[in-house]
Amino acid sequence: MSRPIHALIHLDALRHNLRHARHMAPQSRAIAVIKADGYGHGAVRVAHALAADATLFAVASIDEALVLRQGGITQPLLLLEGPFEPAELPLCAEFGLQITIHHRCQIDMLERWTAPQALPVWLKLDSGMHRLGFALEHASEVYQRLAGLPAVAPGIRLMSHFACADERDNPFTRQQLTRLQQLGLPGEHCWANSAAVLAWPETHGDWIRPGIMLYGASPFAHTTGADQGLRPAMSLNSRLIAINRISRGEAIGYGSTWRCPETMDVGVVAAGYGDGYPRELPSGSPVCVGTRTVPLVGRVSMDMLSVDLRTHPGARVGDPVQLWGPQLPIERIAQAFGTIPYTLLTGVTARVPRQEQHG
Repeated sequence: MSRPIHALIHLDALRHNLRHARHMAPQSRAIAVIKADGYGHGAVRVAHALAADATLFAVASIDEALVLRQGGITQPLLLLEGPFEPAELPLCAEFGLQITIHHRCQIDMLERWTAPQALPVWLKLDSGMHRLGFALEHASEVYQRLAGLPAVAPGIRLMSHFACADERDNPFTRQQLTRLQQLGLPGEHCWANSAAVLAWPETHGDWIRPGIMLYGASPFAHTTGADQGLRPAMSLNSRLIAINRISRGEAIGYGSTWRCPETMDVGVVAAGYGDGYPRELPSGSPVCVGTRTVPLVGRVSMDMLSVDLRTHPGARVGDPVQLWGPQLPIERIAQAFGTIPYTLLTGVTARVPRQEQHG
């Protein structure tokens, strides 16, 4: 028997979430973002689940794209960071990849490349995020330079990224959108990430680019995916492997950071930071044992964590435990940790088996 911890991937939830994104932007085509191994869910698995509803899949690099091709994914794939070196361009042509161009060094690569076939290109524009992309004052010049290259297929598309779309009251998203609209460049465009899909309909345009929402988590602070009409695509589950009666005043775990206020039952769960469950979660963070939520106590260990069972006297060894999922929104864990759901989902380690649920 293996350790009971596992990540259950809800394929129907993935499909529901993409369809919800398309419902929110009915005139737009969808680029499903499945970088970072599908946000920890398994990129090949996610791509197969979404194949009927996604026009295009986006990944960070050619390495991620080739994993998808080897996994039987035939849909168009977009490299969000484009080529890193000239040797990648022939592979992009061979495997039918689309590339993002965000820096002049990448244009230099395309100019020097004797292309067997032209590559579809997305021109990345910096409208205020100041991460990747060409400054807007150079956009027209760069567009014309790309359009004149034999290695670039006709129909250059445009892309940008919003810095504050997850803040519904922040005017900066509308300022970024206005800057982009004033460019007047031809071509299809993709501005909207998950937060913009949900909160800024004026940004939807020709394409939308859902990422975190595909996995059922909210891009907004202090809300859950369920609040946005989404379903969690991952349940991180385990079991109680021990229940110990601990005397009043005794400490629990490394560093003796938490002491029992009375003689009480303390449960031990087979899950820890070696599985991607954060060591830094404070005592009091929620853990779902059976159908009840109980507090974490003491420091999370590599393979185990402890919970206070005083409010769950019926708990038994072997009871199911949900660390996040439909019973316990991942946003609650992220808030307790002082992070975002992205960090937790992508942090689930390789030793945690992923199991599929189809219904």
